[in-house]
Amino acid sequence: MTGTSHAASRRMKTAVPLVVAVLLGTGCAAGPDFHKPAPPNAASYTRDPLPAMTASADVPGGQAQRFLSGRDIPADWWSLFHSEPLNALVAQTLAQNPNLQSAEAALRAAMENVRAQQGAYFPTVSANLSASREKAPATLAPPLNSDALLFSLYQTQLTASWTPDIFGANRRQVESLTALADAQRFRVEATYLALTANVVAAAIQEAALRAKIEAIQSVAQSTSDALEILRRQVNLGQIAGAEVAAQEAALAAVRQELPPLEKALAQQRDLLTALAGRLPDDEIEQTFDVSSLVLPQDLPVSLPSALVARRPDVRAAEGLLHAASAEIGVAAANMLPNITLTAVDGSVATEIGRLLSPGGGFWTLGASLAQPVFQGGTLLARRRAAEAAYDQAAADYRSTVIAAFQNVADVLHALQSDGNALNAAAATEAAAMRSLNIARRRLELGQTGHLEFLSAQAAYQRALISRVQAQADRYADTAALFQALGGGWWNRPYAEGSRDASEQRNR
Repeated sequence: MTGTSHAASRRMKTAVPLVVAVLLGTGCAAGPDFHKPAPPNAASYTRDPLPAMTASADVPGGQAQRFLSGRDIPADWWSLFHSEPLNALVAQTLAQNPNLQSAEAALRAAMENVRAQQGAYFPTVSANLSASREKAPATLAPPLNSDALLFSLYQTQLTASWTPDIFGANRRQVESLTALADAQRFRVEATYLALTANVVAAAIQEAALRAKIEAIQSVAQSTSDALEILRRQVNLGQIAGAEVAAQEAALAAVRQELPPLEKALAQQRDLLTALAGRLPDDEIEQTFDVSSLVLPQDLPVSLPSALVARRPDVRAAEGLLHAASAEIGVAAANMLPNITLTAVDGSVATEIGRLLSPGGGFWTLGASLAQPVFQGGTLLARRRAAEAAYDQAAADYRSTVIAAFQNVADVLHALQSDGNALNAAAATEAAAMRSLNIARRRLELGQTGHLEFLSAQAAYQRALISRVQAQADRYADTAALFQALGGGWWNRPYAEGSRDASEQRNR
């Protein structure tokens, strides 16, 4: 290139950083600055104070549970059930579930969108090399100083363009995309939490179904034993055959309850297999029953002021609110002037080997200012739309916070009731068992009709199933409490890029 061209390049290299510093130093971001919403001024989750502990019952899983205010939640909260099969299944699910993989991929995409938008802070530079064969008309002045009408033309040039972010349009756009990435980051946490909670709940449900099937089988065996007694009495002429027929009908009715439970158990196995990211024919190896699960006795209850910082759905709603705030700034900045700086440095020659020879160099420095004047109210309408979208996001955020507090309150009330329900169910079962034993003994001695035995047997069956369900409810609501309080994600180590450094520092 010519000396003049090199001089122009040096001037560009000197002037551009100076202009960048001046413009960035004096620039400001249009629109409102986002302020994190204050947590609700709530002293507790429920109107009445929580009791120190729940009621207890003298059955497996009947221990009293203690509410510990301010106690933290471990990241692997499901390990508190002390079930190795459950721990193994959760690990498999987290490694293979496609819903979690989809959420993580969406997070990576959101973070790359932030990086792409950050590139607009810098000038764009492009290099171009072109070649053409041309013939000029003789009626015009020849374009070359050689007066040749037929010639080849080779041109190379470097073009730079930069739009300084004076009023913060790009900064607000980056801010919006960053907030959306934060929202997606907490959608990942919400997916993680929901996935682990669903696995635990499904495992508890499988254990309950197995317990119900065992209970029905036990009742069926008892009914079958009574039927044999009645048949012997018929053979001895002590009773009529109608009582045997009634007992046979009772046995068939008990056995009729098994297929629906077996169907539900098979479907529960399908659910756990699907959660683990497998097809139904590749069923999971783990099985669950009540005896393999230990009921956590210490129940952490985080402070209400901390809930909004720990619930992933609330944090995701906060990210959307932040993004909506930044979009107001984007809309406001689009109504303000834009300055664009351009620079071109290049060389032209009729032979490609002479592109760098003296005399062919050229350069251009330029600046333009664009101010929207009239666009039919479009820009103003877009700003108003952004403000309305912010109001919507603010209302959605408040709704999410209210729902989160309601969720915790519902679970706390359920846990208190669960203790009382299991205590009552265990007492009812014990009484029904005593009544059934007496009726069976009287039946064996021929001291009573079989209708008394059937009544006692039906009462025991109902009490047994109620006790099994009360046990399952207690386990399920305990898992629901860990989920409602956020699941302890803040205590889990994160892979590189899964959350920003500032969030790690502020934990």
